[in-house]
Amino acid sequence: MNGTMKAGTATLAPARAHARHLASDTEYDAFVRDIYERYGPLLVRYAARLLDGDWHRAEDILQETTARAWRHARSLSTRSEHIRPWLFTVVRNLVLDHHRARQARPLDLMAVEDLNISWDATESTITSHAVREALRELKEQHRTVIRLMYYLECSVAQAAEHLCIPPGTVKSRAFYAVRALRNALERQDVLGM
Repeated sequence: MNGTMKAGTATLAPARAHARHLASDTEYDAFVRDIYERYGPLLVRYAARLLDGDWHRAEDILQETTARAWRHARSLSTRSEHIRPWLFTVVRNLVLDHHRARQARPLDLMAVEDLNISWDATESTITSHAVREALRELKEQHRTVIRLMYYLECSVAQAAEHLCIPPGTVKSRAFYAVRALRNALERQDVLGM
């Protein structure tokens, strides 16, 4: 029936069918305005507290709560003592739904452009091979210092103790070893500098 429903012989759109139960649009607007004025700040604070301080999401929860109250306007009255607990219950249920949805999909989606997708297994293998080749071109003492400090993650003091040389010599050898490694990689056109 293409989004319409039959009411006797006349065809009404769903919004009009719902609106015919309300006294007038101005009463409806007043109902929504009254919810925002009387309960809005309380509901946002309550939702934000349940959402660990997420005020933007709390405002979304308030809007959804007001929309649900709008749909139940015939049975609710802003002057009634029953609307306040009803509104807080709706907020609580919407927050619970939000938490459940986050647990089912714990990570926020990221734009593809924001992802770091530069890592490629093939590229990594080629780079590793190039570094090994460049290391072979270095002097033994430079290879040893690089192996200790960068592969085994030894401190300068640990490398100095292992090599039985002063820490200053380890620093100097590391500096010259890295520079020689960079030159060897540039010659292989790996760094592209």
